[in-house]
Amino acid sequence: MINKGLDLGRGPIFPMLMKMSWPSLVAMLAVALANLIDAFWLAKLSTQALAALTACFPLQMIFAAIGIGTGVGAGSYAARMFGANQPVKARQAAGQVIFLSAGLGLLTIVPVMLAPDAILKLFGAHEEILPLARQYMLTIVWGTPFLYLLIMVSNLLRAEGRPNLSMSVVLIFTIVLIILEPFLVFGWGPFPKLGIAGAGLAATISYVAGGVLSIMFLRLKTSRYEMRWRYLLPHLSICRSIYQTGFPTVIMNLVVSGVMIVYNHILTGFGPPALATLGLCFRLYGLITMLLFGIGYGVMPLVAFNEGAGQFQRLVQIVRAAVHFSVWFSGISSLLLILFAEPILTAFTADAELVTATVPAFRIFIAALVLVGPIIVWTNMFIGLGKGTTAMLLMLFRDGLILIPLLFILPHGLGITGVWMAQPISTLLAFFLILFLSVRQIQSFSK
Repeated sequence: MINKGLDLGRGPIFPMLMKMSWPSLVAMLAVALANLIDAFWLAKLSTQALAALTACFPLQMIFAAIGIGTGVGAGSYAARMFGANQPVKARQAAGQVIFLSAGLGLLTIVPVMLAPDAILKLFGAHEEILPLARQYMLTIVWGTPFLYLLIMVSNLLRAEGRPNLSMSVVLIFTIVLIILEPFLVFGWGPFPKLGIAGAGLAATISYVAGGVLSIMFLRLKTSRYEMRWRYLLPHLSICRSIYQTGFPTVIMNLVVSGVMIVYNHILTGFGPPALATLGLCFRLYGLITMLLFGIGYGVMPLVAFNEGAGQFQRLVQIVRAAVHFSVWFSGISSLLLILFAEPILTAFTADAELVTATVPAFRIFIAALVLVGPIIVWTNMFIGLGKGTTAMLLMLFRDGLILIPLLFILPHGLGITGVWMAQPISTLLAFFLILFLSVRQIQSFSK
């Protein structure tokens, strides 16, 4: 077998980091653009449609939480096994991913189909936008098994040193979505006009395309996973190892979904335009954070491999290089977004009142974005080391113990401005805690 993957334990640090990160950067940019395209077309449809999409966003984040958590656990485990020269266990992890994506997909579809309105009301959808939100949610849920598969396999491909293939999976899903969505939403050409349900159908078709491509990549003759039917059989010890790292990551991402639910409920009292403002803020903020996660996803398998190989000094150099790069990237990006907030937002909606309300909200929302890069790099360092519980507790500290309480407290004295201020304040406080823990972890390697 010829393997065309990168050797994660050798070579100059920064070039290796870039080789591992740039495909993830492109992939995360594609995901962020897909989210923005959703907001762009549905804002053209109506403010209510954009508000309905925002109400459904926590559900999509739950889907992502399940897929990312399982994929991160499988990828971290596989990278450590490759580093420790135990490839059979890495191949078994890949087999479990296929089994888990099908099982978890079924467990997702059933409750959503049985109680859609109850779930949407829990997420903060009020009666005015409930019918639109229901249409979207009942359409996208059928694609979840394929969504889980493409997210999980993307992590496995990075773990074997093939980030370009991981990028390709995400790109095909995004390209299909971007091309199909306006045709299905507005009924261009021979396509029926489906409105918000068309956006959901475009997403489902794109999930299937990405999932099919994922299977094809795992079955390549050059793949280190060498997929065999016996690897697909349920293996409890491998699944346990996957979720020792992956389950805390699931919880971390579910907390983010919980934060969105709180945002939705609080902003409901300010009307649909406030919910639409959140949708625009969150997606533009997500454009940069997705790119920062691309850097983090490049760091994670490098940390895992070098930890498995006992190359601790190289591991420390990788983390430091990633932190420096993320600070420069997030700093420049946040400055540009603050300076050009109004023309950027005007490109998404012709509603002048919505733009006027969103510009100051967005500038407050991203005020601490420069600190998010190091937080993401250090969090992925802990995940790569198999310390998913530490990463989970850090996320719970920021979102559960700081952000959510601030969302309830600040609006009482500051109104809707207090809602936007909660994000940068919680980021600032969380930064100092993760800085302390990360420095202590790095010092332990030096010793």
